[in-house]
Amino acid sequence: MRAALARRGNLYLRVAATVMIALILHVFMNARWTWLWVGTYAAAQLVELVLIRQMLRQPRPGRALRLAVAAMPAITSTIFGFLSIPLFASSIRFAPTLGGLLLAGALLNVIVVNSSLRSATISAAAPHVAYLLIAPFVARWANPASALASALWFGVLLLILSVFVAARTLERALNAEAAAKEEAERRRHEAEEAVAAKSAFVAMISHELRTPISAILAGAARLHSDLPDAASKTHAQLIGDAGAMMRTLLNDLLDLSRLDAGRMAVEQAPFDLRQAMADTLRLWRPDAQKKGLRLRVEGAANLPRWVAGDSLRLRQVLNNLLSNAIKFTGQGAVTVRLAAREAGDGLMFEAVVADTGQGLTEEQMARLFTPFDQLAANVAREHGGSGLGLVISRELARLMGGDLTVTSKPGKGSRFRLEVRLEAAQAPDTRTGGAVIDGARVLVVDDHVVNRRALELVLQSFGIQPTLAESGERALELLHSEVFDVMLMDVYMPGMDGRDATRELRAAEGPNRHIPVIAVTASATAKDREACHAAGMNAHVAKPIDPSQLHAALSELLPVSASRAAA
Repeated sequence: MRAALARRGNLYLRVAATVMIALILHVFMNARWTWLWVGTYAAAQLVELVLIRQMLRQPRPGRALRLAVAAMPAITSTIFGFLSIPLFASSIRFAPTLGGLLLAGALLNVIVVNSSLRSATISAAAPHVAYLLIAPFVARWANPASALASALWFGVLLLILSVFVAARTLERALNAEAAAKEEAERRRHEAEEAVAAKSAFVAMISHELRTPISAILAGAARLHSDLPDAASKTHAQLIGDAGAMMRTLLNDLLDLSRLDAGRMAVEQAPFDLRQAMADTLRLWRPDAQKKGLRLRVEGAANLPRWVAGDSLRLRQVLNNLLSNAIKFTGQGAVTVRLAAREAGDGLMFEAVVADTGQGLTEEQMARLFTPFDQLAANVAREHGGSGLGLVISRELARLMGGDLTVTSKPGKGSRFRLEVRLEAAQAPDTRTGGAVIDGARVLVVDDHVVNRRALELVLQSFGIQPTLAESGERALELLHSEVFDVMLMDVYMPGMDGRDATRELRAAEGPNRHIPVIAVTASATAKDREACHAAGMNAHVAKPIDPSQLHAALSELLPVSASRAAA
């Protein structure tokens, strides 16, 4: 079948070559009979084409059909090579040479077209070899007085040997190519499996680490608010800072894993660009002041207000750039220049973070975007960090339709230029009044006791005393007997997971059928959000819990009702 398909693809070329040969012989040798040869050869090719098509239409072709298709290469080669006999017998000058060229070209065509199957090659080549072996006899008969006729044996044998060597060389080359492709495919699968295994490992480790980190952050925040003396508050703040550092490192590792696996995605949602920049810069002013640095901002007033893009990822990149600028600047200032320009049907936002630090050499800039690479041995010891921030920041910038570049000179500071593509957007409708969070009836569902306790601590700081459930089944029991304002649902739980429990809640009749459900999970990809939304969940909060994000989600979803607040 492989050989038949290869021959079918080469059919029109063979027929066209036959017509050209007949035309040349007709013009230069007045050999009109060659058109009969062309007609016979074309008829045989047509028969072969019909047989191949019948074989392709039948899932299991019969033995007779398969034998007929297998015999056609020998038949067509016999017809094509027959032309060499009258050429060898001709007394016209160079006619025997043309006959030899005809058979040599035919043999080469057979080797190339039928190289995928040895039996097909032998079948199609055998008639041409036979004609070559007959050629010396024909030449001797046509030219009995020529001594060179006997020398044709040497030429014929040399040609047959050369064609055989070429066939073997081509076969070995094709086998080597097939083996190389197979090896490349095997290594590609191994690489994909290795990346998938690494991603699965990172995801599993991150999921397990988020539970204790959530507890550390929630417990530290609660201690900081409850302890009266300043020394104890300082100790609680130290625990909280350490937990935040662990969360940052964990998020960096997870982001890098997603980028390597091609699973990182950015969203397009309206946000206030000016407010986002103001909030980001406000976060770093205390750190700059502690080091005696000036944090200057230029161009913020000229920014558009409402745009569409990924506010979270944009702030993540800017936070990393500002953190590095303040960290590696001993004196002077850090300047942030903000601008936005029209780019096609959207906007190109630009943020330049320039510092007066020690600057970078060419060799350091070449290593700047290498994962886990610190520019000097003492950087990690003095400043901490994983060496992932800039790598992730550049990839995020590219995902958002822009890029992150750097220019620097030793002793003259560094200049990081961030570009991100945004879309113009309208300001969203704002609620009248405000959601009442204090006293809300909240159901927390999580299979891990540490997570339940951490969420309870955070909610208690909002003035909420939640009801806790350890499984999806227990949550459904409570939802059928009590009325709640909102539910915080862990997504991945043994038995009935959070999405299944939400689907069952939405499908059943009950007092809580339409309450808001907030997914609480370590998986924060766009695909996970879509799956949660499809299950009937209304919002998504990532672990470890950020109290401000949870507060924002509750404020958005809790109903504005004075009667509920009074209940």
